[in-house]
Amino acid sequence: MHRLKIDRAKRLCDEPHVGHNRWHPELTPLCEVAEGEEIAIETRDAADGQLKPEPSGRTDFSKFQRNAAHPLTGPVAIKGAQPGDLLEIEFLDIIPEKTGFTSMVPGLGALPDFVTEPFIAHWQLKDGWATSAQIPGVRIPGAPFMGVSGVAPSRAQLAAWTKREADLRARGGFVAPPDPMHAVPAMGAVAAQGLRTIPPRENGGNMDVKQLTRGARLFLPVAVEGALFSTGDGHFAQGDGEVCLTAIEMGATCVARFRLHKGEAARKKIRWPRFARSTYFTDPRIGMPERFIATMGMPVDETGAQQGPDLNLACRNALLNMITLLQEERGFTREQAYAICSVALDLKISNVVDVPNVVVSAFLPEAIFEG
Repeated sequence: MHRLKIDRAKRLCDEPHVGHNRWHPELTPLCEVAEGEEIAIETRDAADGQLKPEPSGRTDFSKFQRNAAHPLTGPVAIKGAQPGDLLEIEFLDIIPEKTGFTSMVPGLGALPDFVTEPFIAHWQLKDGWATSAQIPGVRIPGAPFMGVSGVAPSRAQLAAWTKREADLRARGGFVAPPDPMHAVPAMGAVAAQGLRTIPPRENGGNMDVKQLTRGARLFLPVAVEGALFSTGDGHFAQGDGEVCLTAIEMGATCVARFRLHKGEAARKKIRWPRFARSTYFTDPRIGMPERFIATMGMPVDETGAQQGPDLNLACRNALLNMITLLQEERGFTREQAYAICSVALDLKISNVVDVPNVVVSAFLPEAIFEG
């Protein structure tokens, strides 16, 4: 088996030869593997080790370097991969490290106006469960997956995606534009032009799809020779939505193998990622819990005004209703409740046809409060 090793005692900027935190076609591959060969890829957590517990028990968020987020290990070149191919990545295993964290900061997440001060919960990961002193009475079952998995964009994609995101930013949208500050590599075209890893795109990236656990197959259109696959941002557990901004973030080792579907992306005009699996993504008792509590959200704002079939507003209301439930019936603080929702609550679209009140439901398994 091939293996990409890292030193997790160091940050990516101190070990830049093993990875990157920008997407660019000029990334230099660390190794080449053939179809069917297995590779173990060691990865850092999404914060690049910046949010470890401190002796005081507090975390100084003022020192956090947002531009350094998503340290990825790679890229790996796949022998024979050419633009127009479809790359199949089979996740054979996701091996967690021993600790993780869930954090939230004002201005970000599904409820950007909800918290006024940063909050962090540190988790111990043991025997398939996560527990945290900051959220007592809760035990989260593990279903590890990689939050970020992607291939390098072509030069044409780099230019097109940079332009469309700049256009959105000019219209007032939230976009993190190219920025060389804390970029790895720190110099050259990758630092100056590289796309930030915050949003997912056609090349994959920060998709945060919790069903991509061991046994999943991810399909990505190849845009450059060798495909140049990279991964990182391991998650021990996450609710569908990852609402507070983070899941249970962890360092992990991703074991994968690759298959090429020659010319299939071009032939079938496959532009966006796909994924499939033939096994349960987690224990069915966790993925479809027998006992749960749930709240609903509809697109009516806080003034009582009807906002039409707005799924974002329905999501917000379902989430706020669950947070209120957890505060009033379980005694959690608003920050604890928000974090619980991010790591264990699944947002599901219940209907999009009963306009004007489309419905989003928020499901929380009762089992997390047991044991």
